[in-house]
Amino acid sequence: MHRAYKFLLRPTVRQRHALEEMLRDHCSLYNGALQERRDAYGHTSKTSVKYGQQSAQLKEIRSFDPERQGRWSFSSQQATLRRLDRAFQAFFRRVKAKEKPGYPRFRGVSWFDTVDFAKDGDGCRWDSTPHDPVARVRFQGVGHVRVHQHRPVKGRVKTVSVKREGGRWYVVLACDDVPAEPLTATGAATGIDMGVNHFLTTSEGAHVANPRHGKHNAEALAEAQRALKAFPRRKRENRSAKHRRAMEKVAKLHRKVRRQRMDHAHKTALAMVRDYDRIGHERLSIANMVRAPKPRPDPEQPGAFLPNGAASKAGLNRSILDAGWGVFLGILAHKAESAGRVLIPVDPRNTSRTCPKCGHVDGGNRDGEEFQCTACGHIDHADRVGAWNVALRAGLVLPGVA
Repeated sequence: MHRAYKFLLRPTVRQRHALEEMLRDHCSLYNGALQERRDAYGHTSKTSVKYGQQSAQLKEIRSFDPERQGRWSFSSQQATLRRLDRAFQAFFRRVKAKEKPGYPRFRGVSWFDTVDFAKDGDGCRWDSTPHDPVARVRFQGVGHVRVHQHRPVKGRVKTVSVKREGGRWYVVLACDDVPAEPLTATGAATGIDMGVNHFLTTSEGAHVANPRHGKHNAEALAEAQRALKAFPRRKRENRSAKHRRAMEKVAKLHRKVRRQRMDHAHKTALAMVRDYDRIGHERLSIANMVRAPKPRPDPEQPGAFLPNGAASKAGLNRSILDAGWGVFLGILAHKAESAGRVLIPVDPRNTSRTCPKCGHVDGGNRDGEEFQCTACGHIDHADRVGAWNVALRAGLVLPGVA
C-alpha cells in the first residue's frame, strides 16, 4: 500500500535562504512556461505547446541561466513543468464537461510553496537509518538538511517533496510497498451518518461531537484579516515588518484550524477502525452539497430576484466545510486499508427519510433531529435512522434491525 510521511525540516540560515531561492526559481520556471503556452496559443494560429516540447528546452534554459536555473535538479524542474501540464489537462477536462474552466494562473512567490522530486536519489536523497536518531535529507543546491523524524519510515521512498508552510519547512515522502498492519478482528459492524449537529452517528446510536474548529476560531481570524486589510497592497519586497507579521498571523490561524481538523479526523477514524471490522458510510458529493442555490428572477419585476434561501444555505455550507467530512472519509479509507478493515460506501439518497422498520419513504418522516414514520409510527433519532439505513444498504447484519 501507499503512505505519505511529513516531517519538519530544521535548516540552517544558509540552507533556509537556499530553499527560498529554489522555490523562487521554480516559480519563475512555472510562470515562464505558462507565458510560453499563452503566447503560442494567442499569437501563432492557436498553436498548443505540450510538456515534451517545454521539457526539451530545459537543457538550453539551464545553460543560458546557470546561476538561477542551472544549479537545481533537472528532474525537479521537469516535475514543475509536469505540474503546469496537469493544470492545463484539468482545464481542458472542465471545459469539455462544461464546468467552470479555471484557466491556469501565474503564481506569485508567496503562493508557490512546493518543489517535487520525481525519484529518491535524483536531485535529492533521503538519508535515514532505523538506529540513527538524526535523519537528514539532501537537496541539490541546498545540502544535507536535518529532519525532525518523529516516526519511522516504512516501505520504499518513491518521491520526495519540500514544502514551505508559513515560516516552516517540511519534507514529504511518498512511499510504496508499505506493509499493512492488520488489527485483531472484533466481529462488529456499523453504519455511520455524517452530520452537522453531530459529526457522525453510528447505527448503535453513539454520537461523535462536532468540534466546529473553524467557528471557534472565526472571531480571531476575522480580527487578524481586518488588521491585514488595513495595509495597502504592495509587492513582497516593499512590505513593512508589521505587514509581514500581520500576514503571518492570518496564515498561522489558518494552519491552526487545519491541524485541529486533521487531528480530530485522525483520532475519530482510528477509533472506528479499532472497534469495527466493517463500516458502511454515505458516498457523499460534498462539492454538490455546498453549491450555492441558483437565483430566482422575479417575473413581475425585470432585473429583480425573489428570495432563494442563499443566506441560510451559506451558513449550512460553512458548517459542512468546517466539519471536514471529505478529509475524514479519506483518512478513514486509508486507515481501514492499513488495518485490514472493510469500508463500504452506499447511495446517500433518502437515508434519513426511510423508515428502517417498514421501508416507508417520506419527507415528513423527519422533523429536525426527530424521526417518526408516518406509516408505522416508528420513533427514533433521525441521525441514528440514517446510520441504520446506511448499514442496511451496505448489507451489514445488525441486531435490532428488522
